[in-house]
Amino acid sequence: MTPQRVTLITLGVADLTAAKRFYAALGWNEHGQGQAGVAFYQMHGAVLALFGLADLAADQGRPDAALGTSAVTLAQNFTTEAEVDAAYAAALAAGGSALKPPQKVFWGGYSGYWADPWGHVWEVAMNPFWPLAADGSLTLPQEAS
Repeated sequence: MTPQRVTLITLGVADLTAAKRFYAALGWNEHGQGQAGVAFYQMHGAVLALFGLADLAADQGRPDAALGTSAVTLAQNFTTEAEVDAAYAAALAAGGSALKPPQKVFWGGYSGYWADPWGHVWEVAMNPFWPLAADGSLTLPQEAS
């Protein structure tokens, strides 16, 4: 099994019910296998989990920890600038906060940033150098020899 993989991304949230409503407003569908204190969302080959902050800290073995959002950015890539704009607008309409509106960027693509109500930062981007599969999944192109 390859060690270079991520199978589960867990976001700690202060209000799980509100977080589930927020991600539902973005069009995310909760997997029916959820349990008390956590919600799961199937992605392409991985799972996103929303976990109450206190429950997450306890699960990590540090029940008194004040968990934050850390220096992590989650990203969604799209095939066109219009798709980036639409995803950004949908995030704001669902209750996300604008951080940087989508714009052309120095590396030749187009991207913007928004945060969910708990401060988790998401990037929406179009990278002309990274073609996406029909299902939206990304495999980095082979390096030139």
